[in-house]
Parts: sequence; structure tokens; C-alpha cells
Amino acid sequence: MTMTRTIPGIDMPVSALGMGCWAIGGPFLYMDIQAGWGEVDDAESIRAIHHAIDSGINLFDTAANYGTGHSETVLGKALKGKRDKAVIATKFGHQIDYDKKRVSAYEELETVIQIVQSECEKSLRRLGVETIDLYQLHVNEYPTEYAVRLVDELEKLVQAGKIRTYGWSTDFVPEARAFTEASNCAAIQHDLNVVYDAPDMLALCEEKGMASLNRTPLARGALTGKYNAQSTFGQDDVRNDPWAQEYVLQPAYDALDALRDILTSEGRTLAQGALAWIWARSETTIPIPGIRTPKQAIENAGAMQFGPLTPEQMQEIDQILGRMPQQASH
Repeated sequence: MTMTRTIPGIDMPVSALGMGCWAIGGPFLYMDIQAGWGEVDDAESIRAIHHAIDSGINLFDTAANYGTGHSETVLGKALKGKRDKAVIATKFGHQIDYDKKRVSAYEELETVIQIVQSECEKSLRRLGVETIDLYQLHVNEYPTEYAVRLVDELEKLVQAGKIRTYGWSTDFVPEARAFTEASNCAAIQHDLNVVYDAPDMLALCEEKGMASLNRTPLARGALTGKYNAQSTFGQDDVRNDPWAQEYVLQPAYDALDALRDILTSEGRTLAQGALAWIWARSETTIPIPGIRTPKQAIENAGAMQFGPLTPEQMQEIDQILGRMPQQASH
């Protein structure tokens, strides 16, 4: 059984689980921070994508940033001859130095609007496709007045058949709300996991009938049980970043033992239980865990066989974590 979701403007059912393709991009710098997940084996990455498809996953989320275009290129190779089996989501909005493998923010906010057409063409070439299904702004914090003007450029891409829909990868709800007024805006991508709830953003997606794509659904691996507070990562792994350690990894490590029995109910793995929480949280959600290997693809896709946690389990988790119960969609 493959659970499915609907993304407005995309006429095929979308698997309720996507494959995040950040980790298959290889090493790169964001400003001066190591922003990749270590060295990659492209053949292994392609096998992971093929196993994901065979396991019922059809949404693939990448970005021009990831490995400064390498993730898009690998995804394009993997999907050759399989385009009809995939919903492709990618992202734009940063200055990319391909030679130095470095990504940085544009100094002028206006530039993001000016480059969207040419950036889309570059992504189309790397992916080897004629149309991107979901094209997302990758600048988390971007002022409303600029975002609204950016919509005009994205609408031109829709009219030209270069993209089907667009969205924004952001955690800022008021700005996202302004963006969602546009006719072909279909999704907001934001952080969400069992220890980091996002009630206001979920409410917005539900109100607007849009998809909620969920990054960090497994807290960068911390919710899988594979790591703990003493774990170390390679020098070129983004999880060494102090911000990731403090705000993503540590909260998950701290809560995991208390949540273990619920998340592993009915024979689930910890990762499958963490994904089940997201599905129970809202019917708009599509978690996109990073996948690097066939084994990860199969395990994560296996979560769809179990489906969401029960309302009683959701309430128990809220009590354990000491937060007010949130109204889940049904």
C-alpha cells in the first residue's frame, strides 16, 4: 500500500513520503560552513532512487544548492526513462560558485527575482527534463514585498510550461501566507518532526489546501536511533554545524528514549514511527527524509505500510513532551 497526497496543479497522486536529495549532492560550502553530508557514491545514489521508486515513492526533492548542482544531475540520470514515475521538486534563490563548490546569499534581494528564469533553465538542463513539477524559493527569510513580486516571474514560468507549480521553503508563516495567495502556489516546505511541531504553518497549509513538505522529519538522523549525543560526524558533514547540534540533533536525542515505545509500536522502526507521527499530525504533510542508500529507501518507504499513529498515541506524545495537544486533521 502506498499512501498518497495531492499537490494542487500536479495531476498524478503524490506519495505521502518523498525522498530528500540533499545528502546525495556531495560536499559543498554554504557561505563558509560545510553544508553537505560527506562524500557520495553516485552509483549508490542512483540505486537508492530506483529502490525508492520500486518501494512506492514518487516525489523527489532536490535543489540547485545541493552539491552546487550535483544532486540535480544525479537525480536526472536516475530518472532517465522514468520521468512518468516521478514528481520532481527543486529549489532556487542563491548565488552558486560551481568551481569553488560554494553557495552564498545574494547581496541584493532584487537579484533573486532577476535570476529566476535563468536559474530554472539551468535546473531543467541538469535534471534533463522539460518541466519541473514544483519549483521552490530556497531563501528561508525573504521580505513579503519581494516575494510577491517574485510570484510574477514564477507565473511566467508556469505559462511557458517550464514549471507546473511553485512553493517556498520557509519557516516564516506571515511571509508564507502572502505567497500562498498566488494562484499556482502549491506547497510550503518547512521543518517538522515529532519534537519540533509547526502548528501555525500546518494550519496555513490546511486553510489554503496546499501540501506541507516536511524537512528534518528524522531530525537529521537523530530520530532513527543510529546516533546519540556522543556521536561524531566526518569533517565535511553539515551535522557538525553548532546550530544543527543545538536546535536539531540535541532535542531529538533528549526526547527519544521517552518516545521509543510509542514510535516502535506495531513493529515499526524508530524512523518509521517518526514518519507516522507526521502523517497523523496533518493530512497535508509529506515528509521528505534524506535518503542515500537502497536500505534507507526501503525502510522509510515501509513506513507507509503502517500508516499514521493513532489520536491516542499523538495525545500521549504531547503529554510526554509537555506541550499542548494540537488538533490533528482527519
